[in-house]
Amino acid sequence: MLLAEDDGGFGELLKNYLELNDFEVSWYTNGIEAFKGFHRYHFDICLLDIMMPEMSGLELATEIKQIKPGMPLLFLTAKSLREDMLTGYKCGADDYIVKPFDSELLIFKINAVLKRTNGFGTGFSNVTEFAFGKYRLNTNLQLLTNPKGKRQLSPRENDLLKLLCQYKNNLLPRDVALKNIWGDDNYFSGRSMDVYITKIRKYIREDPSVEIINIHGKGYRLNTNVIKSI
Repeated sequence: MLLAEDDGGFGELLKNYLELNDFEVSWYTNGIEAFKGFHRYHFDICLLDIMMPEMSGLELATEIKQIKPGMPLLFLTAKSLREDMLTGYKCGADDYIVKPFDSELLIFKINAVLKRTNGFGTGFSNVTEFAFGKYRLNTNLQLLTNPKGKRQLSPRENDLLKLLCQYKNNLLPRDVALKNIWGDDNYFSGRSMDVYITKIRKYIREDPSVEIINIHGKGYRLNTNVIKSI
């Protein structure tokens, strides 16, 4: 999780509380540093304070959405004006919480947003390494490894394979992948995802115990421990 909060005391308390609730948190005290961190690491959700020095939470949200339209965003603000909330939603906010707030309500809202966008809540959002067959995926490094070598993945290859791993041996709904990674569910995004699925199939074809199958009209499933006849 990316946390952008310029209040040092509050930011530290919030970071500690989120970590107690099983989230991995990278905390930044201004918008520019948060934007640099967003480029450097992989995040499942961003928690942004509206009022920050150098770059506001609204400006940061706009920049993030240009790079990754499907990134979930939740705004923290001391303001409760209708106009400010509408501006936040126009910038791509999934939800809004006004300070001071109930800490349990914050966790509930974060998990609700993650479930809508990724299909999971706490316990899955902060997983960064996955194992399937002979392969290991490190989503922070965007690196796929097997005993024969390593492959550096593109951001979308990494995000798509991560979702497949999260749904391993279960259906990954097509619309979940499209909305989370491409930001919309239209024909052209769908064709683009199909191309990426073909690429990922090539990356894992050396291990016959794993395969990605197409569930027509519904989505994809990463199957493991597949037994194939010779």
